This record gives sequence, C-alpha cells and structure tokens, in this order.
Amino acid sequence: MGRETSTPTANTWTADRLRECVEECCGGQPLVVLANREPLRHEWGSDGEPVAIRSASGLVTALEPLLSACRGVWIAHGGGAADRATVTSRDGLDVPPGRPSYRLRRVWLDELEQRRYYGGFANEGLWPLCHRVGVAPVFRAEDFAAYAAVNERFAAAVAEEADADSPVVMVEDYHFALAPRAIRDLLPDSTVIAFWHIPWPAALDLETCPWWRELLHGLLASDIVGFHTDGDCRAFMDAAARLEGASVDRRRGIVSYDGCRTTVRAYPISIEWPNRIARQAAPVDSCRTSVASRLHLPPATRLIVGVDRLDYTKGLCEKALAFERLLDKCPEFRRTATFVQIAEPSRESLPAYRELRARLTSIVDRINRRFGDDHYTPIVLVQAHHDPATVYEYLRAADVCYVGSLQDGMNLVAKEFAASRDDERGVLVLSSRTGAARQLRSALLVDPYAVDAGASALAEALRMSDGEQARRMRAMRAVVAELNSFWWAGQMLQDATAISNQRNQRRGNRSGLFVNSASMPRS
Repeated sequence: MGRETSTPTANTWTADRLRECVEECCGGQPLVVLANREPLRHEWGSDGEPVAIRSASGLVTALEPLLSACRGVWIAHGGGAADRATVTSRDGLDVPPGRPSYRLRRVWLDELEQRRYYGGFANEGLWPLCHRVGVAPVFRAEDFAAYAAVNERFAAAVAEEADADSPVVMVEDYHFALAPRAIRDLLPDSTVIAFWHIPWPAALDLETCPWWRELLHGLLASDIVGFHTDGDCRAFMDAAARLEGASVDRRRGIVSYDGCRTTVRAYPISIEWPNRIARQAAPVDSCRTSVASRLHLPPATRLIVGVDRLDYTKGLCEKALAFERLLDKCPEFRRTATFVQIAEPSRESLPAYRELRARLTSIVDRINRRFGDDHYTPIVLVQAHHDPATVYEYLRAADVCYVGSLQDGMNLVAKEFAASRDDERGVLVLSSRTGAARQLRSALLVDPYAVDAGASALAEALRMSDGEQARRMRAMRAVVAELNSFWWAGQMLQDATAISNQRNQRRGNRSGLFVNSASMPRS
C-alpha cells in the first residue's frame, strides 16, 4: 500500500517530469483540484485597493506545483473580503499575479453555510473525530445538511470548470467526503482521486458519527482514496468492511462498493524540490540577524523555532512545558536559549480554539515570569499570519525546529525545515505521532506527551556537533528531494492511469481518458 521510506536515487521527479506525466496521463483533458482553502485570497488594503495574500497552508505548498505544471484549475471557497472584486470570468481569475500558471475558481458561501459546513461539521465534527487528542467531536443534523449541500455545490463547480466528460479530479481533504459521489453522478467518465490529509479514525470511533455510512458512500465513488500512511489505509478498509454491500481486498488495497472499485493507497505528501522559497531566501547568517533584530534578541541567542497553526492538535502547550523542563534541568540554557513559537490564529470562533489560546497564553506567561526578566524572554509567542518567505527566514535562522504535534497526518513544516537548510545545519525535533516521522528518521523523534523526553531531546539538539547536524540534515534533505511534491502527484496520476485503463477494459475496451500505463514505468 505505501511508500513510507526511500533511499534517494538519480531518478528524482521535477516539474518538467511531472508536466510530461500530466500530458501523458491526461491526454489533453483538464486537471481539476477541489480544495476548501484557496492558495491566494484578496483583502482590502489601506488604500482601498485589493491586496493579494498567499496562503501558508501545507496543502497549498504541495498542490501549487501540480497545478502550475499542467495549467489546471483550483476550485476553492472564496473567503477573502475583496475576493469578489477580483474575479473575472465565471467567478475565477488566473494566478499567481504577474506570472499566471493556473486558474483559481472561487465558490461563494454565506455566513451560515460557512459556520455550519466548515466550522460545524468539518471542524467541530470530523477534525476532532480524526485526530483523537481529547477534544470530543460535536455532530449536529443542521451542520451535516449544510456540509452535504456545499459538497453538491462544489461538485457542480467541478463540472462547470472541467469543460469535458472525462477530467481528472483531485478532491482534497475532509471538507469534501461527499463530493466524489456527486462528481461521479455529474461526470460518470471522470477519474476521481480523493486525498485525505488528516488521520483516518478507527472503525469504532468513526461510527460515533451518525453519518459515517454517508461519508464512506461518498469517498468510495473515487477511483483512488489516498492517505499519508499505511496505518490510515488499514483503518479506512476496516471501516469500509463494516459497510453493507462492500467487498474489501486488503492484500491488494481495493474496496468494491455500489458499482465502484476504489484503490486505497498511501501517498506521503511532500513539498516542492528544488524549493523556490528556499532558493530566494537570504543567507542563513542574514536570516539570524533579521530574526534576532525583529524579536529584540541578543545576536548569540540559541533559537528553537516552532511554526504551527494555533490548533489543539499541534502540541503547543506540551512544547512550552518541555522547554520549561529544559530550563529546569539544564541551567546552561537559561538566558542563552529562546523558544520562538509562531502560532497562526485559526478557527477562532470555535470554543476549543479559544480555550487553547487562553491556556497557551497562560502557560507562556507563567514560564516567562519564572525564568525571564527585563532582558530575557524565554518564550516568544508570535500569534500572527506569516507569509511563506518569512516562515523560511525563521526556519533558516533556527538552531532547532520543534514539531510537537499530538497527532498529524504528515506535517510539512518538518520537510520545509529540511528544505530550508542548504547550510546542512540545524536539528529537527519531531513528534513520533506525525506522518513525517515515518520518513524523516534522522530527526530526533519524541513522544509529544512526554515532557521530560522532549526536554532531553531539546538539550541533545542544542549540544549536537556540527558534523552530526550535517549528517542528519543531509539524510533528511535526500528524502525530501527524492519524495517531493512532484513525486507525490506523479504517483497518484500514474496509478490513476492504470486504474482507468483497467476500468475501460472491463467496459469492453471502450476508448478512455488515459494512455497505456505500460509506457510509463514507475519509480
């Protein structure tokens, strides 16, 4: 099912190779990506003109190279205050500004729809259900009704943008579990790849959702359902096996249900390589100077950096407590080491997120009072959005990058840290409960709940020799280079090629979308 580890080879995927793959696989047919988050939103600037703001989302990081490679279409919720003022034909525009390489189609939701579909069923229901970190999911009938209606609307937008009977459609994440079935109804000859970016729950946990059958019914209209890890694939097939009428072949990773045959496979998501943002970044020393100046830190400060959304799955409080324990156990780091936690505000209307923010702020304030003074702030908590270039500046400035997720499908910050460090310095302290831990084995792996172990890992990282840092960083960079976002997308497209050919053969060798997959060797 999966490809969780790899040794780098000379056969690395590039944008050009992905472009050739798209041309061979799609045969000139459109490629459409459906994702809730838009890669670029527009807000009103102080001068009354629209200002474009790029998303720092890991999903955007992974998908943009694919869309750019094939000049495809990205369909997303238009949530920016100035989004409507910037669209042209059919609620869309060409992006990115100045060097357009694909089309962004925006779908509009009113405030009630957004609250019930996104804030309600998706993020008060499915998100905690799938992450299992102590926040109970909340399921309301009106939220699910809105979720279903929004999924139908986005599927209709896919049909409009496809402008063909047999497009390749990539449906991204838990916001659109019902969309594959709706797309299949509108476009029976389409090839649908559904990728679930977060963990999949155990079957018994899934069944606490009153509409678990509907979720599976929607996803199993896809040709491929992809996850980050083999464990998530197994959990999904366990759930599918409990669905009446479903036949599950676990050895081959195939579920047959309601006239559809769905392949279930692991495709660990990644980032672009070579990485454009890293290539454009200032030298490491300049990044350190800039970050120290911005945060009013002494130039020689040892920097531990975390970059996360302000989310209860990210282990933000546990990271702060581990840093406190470091200062307790290792007095040498008092006044010499600072933990900078970038925490982008997220889903602030939901109670669990407001409670997290209050708890995190309280913990940080207590630690700073205990160990800090007028000249030393142990933890700098930065609660603000940062564009990708600024995030990479922090990563390049860091002595240590601390990823402490309590549960995470992948976590691309870990991979971005490796991509950012062309100087082969810096240490990654990485939660063992992330998908990234299955690939980046040269990181210092920790249980995010084990505060003492986290403190020990931070001490080891700060004391690590330059030679050991270089050895570990080279190994991580090799994995990210080999298993990059072009590889991730290419594997799914090639698998979809083979599946579509098999489907066409079963239909009597009717001419179909894809070319013969035998002409496209896998790597």
